[in-house]
Amino acid sequence: MLRLLGYLTGFFLLCGLLAVGGVFWVFWKYGQDLPDYTQLENYAPPITTRVHAGDGSLLAEYAVQRRVFVPISTVPNLVRDAFLVAEDKNFYTHPGIDPMGIARAMVTNVKNLGTGRRPEGASTITQQVAQNFLLTKDVSIERKIREAIISFRIERAFSKDQILELYLNEIYLGFGAYGVASASLNYFGKPLSQLSADEAAFLAALPKAPNNYNPVRNQAAAVARRNYVLGRMAEDGVISEAEASELSKGPIRVVSASDADVIEAPYFAEDVRRELAERVGDDGLYKGGLSVRTTLDPRLQRIAQKVLRDGLVAYDRRHGWRGPITRLDTERPWQEQLPDVAVPPGAGNWILAAVIDASTDQARIGFEDGGAGTIPLDELKWARAWQKGQKLGPQVKSAQAVLTSGDVVLVSRKTEKADGQSYPDGSYRLEQVPDINGAIVAIDPHTGRVLAMTGGLDFAESEFNRATQAWRQPGSAFKPFVYMAGLDNGFTPSTRILDAPFVIDQGAGQGKWKPANYSNKFYGPSPMRLGLEKSRNLMTVRLAQTIGMEAVASQAERLGVVENLPRHLSMSIGAGETTLMRLTAAYAMIVNGGKKITPTLIDRIQDRSGATIFRHDARACEACAQVVWDAQTPPVLDDLRAQVIDPRTAYQMVSMLSGVVERGTGRRIGELGLPLAGKTGTTNDSLDTWFVGFAPDLAVGVFVGFDEPRSLGNQETGSSVPAPIFKDFMALALADKSVEPFRIPSGIKLVRVNPDTGYVARPDERSSIFEAFKTDTNPPELENDGGIPVLGDGAPALGSIESRPRRGIY
Repeated sequence: MLRLLGYLTGFFLLCGLLAVGGVFWVFWKYGQDLPDYTQLENYAPPITTRVHAGDGSLLAEYAVQRRVFVPISTVPNLVRDAFLVAEDKNFYTHPGIDPMGIARAMVTNVKNLGTGRRPEGASTITQQVAQNFLLTKDVSIERKIREAIISFRIERAFSKDQILELYLNEIYLGFGAYGVASASLNYFGKPLSQLSADEAAFLAALPKAPNNYNPVRNQAAAVARRNYVLGRMAEDGVISEAEASELSKGPIRVVSASDADVIEAPYFAEDVRRELAERVGDDGLYKGGLSVRTTLDPRLQRIAQKVLRDGLVAYDRRHGWRGPITRLDTERPWQEQLPDVAVPPGAGNWILAAVIDASTDQARIGFEDGGAGTIPLDELKWARAWQKGQKLGPQVKSAQAVLTSGDVVLVSRKTEKADGQSYPDGSYRLEQVPDINGAIVAIDPHTGRVLAMTGGLDFAESEFNRATQAWRQPGSAFKPFVYMAGLDNGFTPSTRILDAPFVIDQGAGQGKWKPANYSNKFYGPSPMRLGLEKSRNLMTVRLAQTIGMEAVASQAERLGVVENLPRHLSMSIGAGETTLMRLTAAYAMIVNGGKKITPTLIDRIQDRSGATIFRHDARACEACAQVVWDAQTPPVLDDLRAQVIDPRTAYQMVSMLSGVVERGTGRRIGELGLPLAGKTGTTNDSLDTWFVGFAPDLAVGVFVGFDEPRSLGNQETGSSVPAPIFKDFMALALADKSVEPFRIPSGIKLVRVNPDTGYVARPDERSSIFEAFKTDTNPPELENDGGIPVLGDGAPALGSIESRPRRGIY
């Protein structure tokens, strides 16, 4: 008996030795050539770059994997506990694999044989980290052994919190979300700290099969899996049984991307994306987890988009109806055909409708949802037939003259008539997507920060940004740079310039250049101010010839309007090309007192660790560091901006451009009663129209034209198309705000003059204005006549003229 006992003891000892040896052999065999788990110490996953507006609102995200990295210390306990009970209950006690979990899973799976239930797994969070980071997902005994070995090693090298942090930031949770923070935003539109218990339970239910539990496609399965996790949370005391029971009754409500607080500014966002790609490369942009604070003001951006669209629609309606989107087969029911018609780009919130029939007084229309309505004749009268050259056909006297059965059109709801009376319910207005386009830009003139930018009617139709990419002729909007060159060379706003025919021989075979005023009239000697206010071409060309195109070009190049302006006289009336952004920035430098600014869309870029890698404002502020804000006066920083215009010249131009708004081509803007200034611009044949101007602390530019240049039509100018857009923008942007008057620098004296003559006003003159003179200049009749030349055609070159105030160019 003792001998048998000895044999058995020896046998079992041998088996034990063989087992231990087998384990060591397995670890030796499969532990070779394993991935280096220490690389996890330098874990830097692809993280979403998030772009924010100036107020912190989300503007755009760029990523190859939509992930927001969160340190484990910032993950709420509720979220941590939900994942632990769902994925690895014994995470904080096991050494990398969970024998108890394996045994429990085996027992459960045996019980569930034949029930059709999904088998339970026993992979720990550590094993999932090993699999996700270091191994493939193939199903094999060898891979499971290698996974277990790596898990043991990871557990020895990293703390439990570090392992959990890796896991929660790496896992894919569906909806394009990598990591719990991104999933919280994608599914519920909120940060982790705001998740409720049922929301945390749903996220914790996703790792096993996120696509199977998509709450949009498979709500029932998603709810069942969430409820399972809620039950486990109740069992482990994370929440109460009653709370779990109550939360299990509700559906999973997903917040769509359109419901989230995302600013709509696609042209602005795309220009930011391009700049980021240039600065940090595509990898840095799409994987670097940058935090970008832009200059965008959401309120001004919404205003810009609205007024630009309204202005383009208003212009388009003035030039007639180009016909329906398509026509349906009248032999088939319109209800079957309308759903197949695509809404055209640029339609915005307008509704697609089919014309059922049309009579004299109205057209009956039907909608895709089966609803119906009418378009009264009054809402069709604008729709005179479009004719070549932006001309109009005969007046509309009946609805059937515009629409016929089977037409597919765009409409908008209309409740009120032009006289203020109400329309019957179900009344609509005929709409048409404009075929013209344009852009608007708003800049802080003191910093160059672009506060709003819209580069076209509809980004989905065309990503071409007409604010930054369209090089067009500015026309008369260029003239301020000619006049400032004159002011810098001794002229005053009251200097009289001859408005008379002007002819230049352009050389052999080139013919003669004969510029003309828009009115094709001549007005004789007129003060420079009047020439700018009324946009007189002949006065501008004569001034440019006198002071020389080198002075004009230097002025424009110094302000960034163009890089290298050809020294031709035609350039003085805007024959060169520039962009709306460049021109608006140049005007901003006029109103800011002549200080150099560079337009910027980005205030600051921070890397994934929070370090600032770019800042637009490069000024150092030692006194700002580690100071708690408590409403104290901020420190005054050095002004690093270069002086590119004499501040006295800049103010004289501000004053003259104010006259454009008060008495000149922009006078409709003067109706606002605000301190505003600016200049219209219209090129030959009305191919391009502009209005660029400013308030004391806001510079705005508007451009309107066809992408394939053609005339906007007779009588359409900078005054009629972009100026109303500028006016509407300023009215809304400055509403309820205290607007300071334009700032007057030292070295300026104000003299009351007659704006039509430039001479000192008599005491009884009511139409007089205060003219801005530099302290060393005077109105014409107060200057010393002796030795001051009178300039005209054939005048000597500037270099041979004494640099003194000039009486006029005749």
